[in-house]
Amino acid sequence: MPIAIAVTSSDLVLPPPGGPVPTAAVLQPPEEQPLETAVAQAAHLLERCGHLVVLYPDSLPVTYVRRLHTVRSVLESDRVALLPVGLPPLAVGVLARQLRQLSVSDLSPGVLASAARLLAHYIYAGAELASVARLDRVDVGLGAHVASLLPGAHFGVVVNPAARLVRPGTGELPDGPGFATRMTVARGRPRKGEDWVTDAVAPHWRVQGVQEIFPLPAESRRWWGTPRAVEFAAAIPDPSVLYQLVASVRREECHWCGLELIGDRCGFCSAPVARGDRAIGPPRTAGRTAIGH
Repeated sequence: MPIAIAVTSSDLVLPPPGGPVPTAAVLQPPEEQPLETAVAQAAHLLERCGHLVVLYPDSLPVTYVRRLHTVRSVLESDRVALLPVGLPPLAVGVLARQLRQLSVSDLSPGVLASAARLLAHYIYAGAELASVARLDRVDVGLGAHVASLLPGAHFGVVVNPAARLVRPGTGELPDGPGFATRMTVARGRPRKGEDWVTDAVAPHWRVQGVQEIFPLPAESRRWWGTPRAVEFAAAIPDPSVLYQLVASVRREECHWCGLELIGDRCGFCSAPVARGDRAIGPPRTAGRTAIGH
């Protein structure tokens, strides 16, 4: 039975790029689901799958995050991993899809949960925005703020693995991945005419295909500060490559809960690897850490 993967919105359950992939459970916000129902849902997932890995955008409302922790506390279970992800919502869905692909492999629950932090380094995520006036995820200069007030303004933003702000139409394009990826694109409104993401960025990055998602994830409006966005995420689509990437990292045993892990922190209990015995992480050139605890 695959390890259960859960997300906090149905629009983060993305279609697989090819072949059967286990779906993700959707955990509801507290205003839409009584606590008793939420606990029963999580208990059922644990009974059926043994372990539960929950991914959610770090912009999730505090009340929602508190509900997730309450459910885990009520169950008194150390088999629930809660992973806030510092990626845009669409990229969170892409990361969850990668974990869904790996959930049917022989990776242990601890390795799968801690693999989320590793795989996040290899997701190239950004958006084309009509305004950056409310964008607080990257440094936006005064000129860009002023330009946001002008009709027809557009901005290209990459936030992972490194932040970059460009102006579409100038010929300037952000650097892309040096490995094979597939791009997932979500729009706040249907495409009209030329499109910077699919017509310029995708060919420049030499992606192996583009998957269109509509509409934009609901949380994306809060994350980007505007509903007028074309969000994109380029990531490794091949589960065998993902598996090799995870399997190549040295494994440790968590000194607190005893689960096997990779990287420098346990995905289930958040305990760090003991100093002086820190596991090998991804190359420094891969990007920044996008998952916090």
